[in-house]
Amino acid sequence: MLFAAPACLWLLSGLPVLAGLFVLSFRRRRRALEALGDLRLVRRLSTSASQERRVIKAVLVGGAAFFLVLALARPQWGAKLETVTRRGVDVIIAVDTSTSMQAEDVKPSRMAQARAAVASFVDQLRGDRIGLVAFAGRAYVACPLTLDYAAAGMFVEVLDTDLIPVQGTAIARAIAAATSAFRPGERRHKVLLLLTDGEDHEGDVMGAARSAAAEGIVIFTIGVGSPSGEPIPLRNARGDIIGYKEDKDRRKVTSRLGESDLEAVALLTGGKYFRSTPDGLELQRVYEEISRMDQRTLSGRMQSVHEERYQIPLLAALLLLGLEAALADRRRGGAAASRAPEEEAA
Repeated sequence: MLFAAPACLWLLSGLPVLAGLFVLSFRRRRRALEALGDLRLVRRLSTSASQERRVIKAVLVGGAAFFLVLALARPQWGAKLETVTRRGVDVIIAVDTSTSMQAEDVKPSRMAQARAAVASFVDQLRGDRIGLVAFAGRAYVACPLTLDYAAAGMFVEVLDTDLIPVQGTAIARAIAAATSAFRPGERRHKVLLLLTDGEDHEGDVMGAARSAAAEGIVIFTIGVGSPSGEPIPLRNARGDIIGYKEDKDRRKVTSRLGESDLEAVALLTGGKYFRSTPDGLELQRVYEEISRMDQRTLSGRMQSVHEERYQIPLLAALLLLGLEAALADRRRGGAAASRAPEEEAA
């Protein structure tokens, strides 16, 4: 026998407390009767009240509590075959891993915030297939579409600015790589989530967005960074800052969030643009948008599942409570029995 909610079994530790409360109640009643006089005489004068029945009622309540806890723990035994299907959409996340993502205008850095946001987003998915594209000056599919969220999470953990040696911000190539990674021929159920600082991008971004829209891909864009910008730190192998990126005139390069094209890409494909925040609320809003989209069956398979048997202890608890309610505290004919000695004495 298995329990689907074994944590509820800890409630059984409360049964001794319940038993103690009943014992305390019986002792208080005994002291109250002793205060009236001799205990034997008082009990003979109150023969209609049954101490034994009170004990039985307490046992019935304790038994009912025991079976209610078992029902909450959801006991299971036996098995049956069920067809389990997963419905959702295909979601590919394209993450900018260019050097400008090292900027610290969002803490701890653009790259760290993007990585945390993607990990949080993957945790929210239920039934959707997920894929991952990394891009800088080039773009490649780091993780093909999969229902294995744990595997996708492992790829998210290794995202960093040294992942792709060719530097740049090839947003157009990222969109093209994501487009080719979707199942061809379908014009629905496809979402591209693009996280980038959007600055100094290369290629025909709007042309790539139009091609994606023609394939039925909805693009949600997330801008990581701030419009005011920040110099790009350079770090050694230990992670210490050893300087800042400079242009050919040896001036510090300030990387700023470029939002205009990201907004245009989202608008062209029927998606929305959001600016990244430390708490990641924009990813929650994206997930809500995806949840409202038309979904399709992504997988179906036979699976052996255990039979729920909580009904049995629940029925036992209800029967015990019914018996407790039907059992009176007083003996039948108790009043007549108490009058009999008086008539004989008369």
